[in-house]
Amino acid sequence: MGLLKGLLGARNLLLVICVPLLLLPLPVLHPSSEAACAYVLIVTAVYWVSEAVPLGAAALVPAFLYPFFGVLRSSEVAAEYFKNTTLLLVGVICVAAAVEKWNLHKRIALRMVMMAGAKPGMLLLCFMCCTTLLSMWLSNTSTTAMVMPIVEAVLQELVSAEDEQLVAGNSSAEEAEPISLDVNNSQPSLELIFVNEDTSTADFTSLMQNKNVNGVPTITNPVKTANPQGKKQHQSQEKPLVLIPGPRNQELNRKYKSQHDQMICKCLSLSISYAATIGGLTTIIGTSTSLIFLEHFNNQYPAAEVVNFGTWFLFSFPISLIMLVVSWFWMHWLFLGCNFRETCSLSKKKKTKREEVSEKRIQEEYEKLGAISYPEMVTGFFFILMTVLWFTREPGFVPGWDSFFEKKGYRTDATVSVFLGFLLFLIPAKKPCFGKKSDGQNWEPSLGTEPIITWKDFQKTMPWEIVILVGGGYALASGSKSSGLSTWIGHQMLSLSGLPPWAVTLLACILVSIVTEFVSNPATITIFLPILCSLSETLHINPLYTLIPVTMCISFAVMLPVGNPPNAIVFSYGHCQIKDMVKAGLGVNVIGLVIVMVAINTWGVSLFHLDTYPAWAKVSNITDQA
Repeated sequence: MGLLKGLLGARNLLLVICVPLLLLPLPVLHPSSEAACAYVLIVTAVYWVSEAVPLGAAALVPAFLYPFFGVLRSSEVAAEYFKNTTLLLVGVICVAAAVEKWNLHKRIALRMVMMAGAKPGMLLLCFMCCTTLLSMWLSNTSTTAMVMPIVEAVLQELVSAEDEQLVAGNSSAEEAEPISLDVNNSQPSLELIFVNEDTSTADFTSLMQNKNVNGVPTITNPVKTANPQGKKQHQSQEKPLVLIPGPRNQELNRKYKSQHDQMICKCLSLSISYAATIGGLTTIIGTSTSLIFLEHFNNQYPAAEVVNFGTWFLFSFPISLIMLVVSWFWMHWLFLGCNFRETCSLSKKKKTKREEVSEKRIQEEYEKLGAISYPEMVTGFFFILMTVLWFTREPGFVPGWDSFFEKKGYRTDATVSVFLGFLLFLIPAKKPCFGKKSDGQNWEPSLGTEPIITWKDFQKTMPWEIVILVGGGYALASGSKSSGLSTWIGHQMLSLSGLPPWAVTLLACILVSIVTEFVSNPATITIFLPILCSLSETLHINPLYTLIPVTMCISFAVMLPVGNPPNAIVFSYGHCQIKDMVKAGLGVNVIGLVIVMVAINTWGVSLFHLDTYPAWAKVSNITDQA
């Protein structure tokens, strides 16, 4: 028994050692470039799927195995780990770091909540819209970590407002017997946990077991928070980025006054994860999967100039908008019922005492932020400017600003993001003032003050693991192409030539939707992209007809907590169970799959010319065969 426990404890180490040894006969018995590349691909894929080693570490396997087996030179592999998309991510992270540092996201979220009021239906719609908007520009994990504390605070205000009604003797008729009551404390036990940008889903369990304070796990991380001008606050304070309930066995201590309250908590919590996923689909920089797709597509088909920020947004924005509305109806029907008139009414006459108290407290939280500060204005301006420059670089229907330069094709979306991100390191966080004070003394120019963001702010936000992971995917794709493995795989799929193109795409979407529930999104798309490119070329289907829907469907890992970090964050709050996530997530998954398939067969055809086999795909196919 002791030996068995020891083996189980060392299973990751055994997997790392045994998998390469067991697969070693493949390149030894079949000494070819295709077999060697397949060996490296399988070993890396097993490491990614099993997470026996960190994803970033597993992505380094091609960096030393390809040169060992003679698939690619070491210099060629190294060049794959830093691409144009990496620079794009660097610039975006600079703006994201500024948004987080100066609490611009909190101002936006609270403002939208104030506009919606405390009606459950409108709160649900408001939080979903707010999360979707933020997730367009920030990572899904970061967005969920930002919004969930606000959602939890609103839910606590709803419960505490109802407690005040009970004390006053004004309890509503809808209140039923409490589902679970904490006899020691009426407030739910909370765990303070710092969620880093590149935290994997497997890390949350270990964080839960870190330490206990009075029976409640507590993990805090001191972060220096920015203070708006004119406010007297401590320069440094404990700032937990996420408020998470204690372990799952403490869920019985959570207090719900009625079944309706419990459903509201489940609905609002789950909707944040789904809205973050929907928002990430909208922009090409919204998720790591779309960035991986963009770089792989540009490397595989360098002559294709059809996918950029503008064309992706034109295709995906209607999808996100429709998904947002339909998902809102689905979540409302599933948890709150069909009484939309009561839960979505904006009439002040129909507001209960409980809702009025909640709105008042949300208003007080917003007022604590004070007037909008100079750094917030600068960050918001750069945020808008970056979006406008991305859209107008190459709109497609009219000449963009890139056409004003003599040499065409030198500037990309990464050029814009890196330039604006660089400026954030230079602009001072304190508004420069010149002239004279009221007492006649001269102002000193504040050029030596702290900038909008520092390198520490950037380093704290930058997901370096994702950068290495994406680079490993590019290296695998490059090796598959140069060795001829991708062509061989494509020839093995000729049996699918009898199916119509829409059926091939649908089967691929269903397959990746299932796989991505258990395997990380970046690993899934990295494994499937080379295969689908070869399949499309073999069947003479426009590669975008398959790659775009599959890229989007990989993001629909919303049924299990292990699907992606946002799911794990929401699940850890303790409002919902696995069955709730599966039931609600299945509906969102089906909704997304249907909408994506409709989109790619309607406006996607005209936008990307999917009804013809493009010349740039023929050129790539000839190059591979050569």
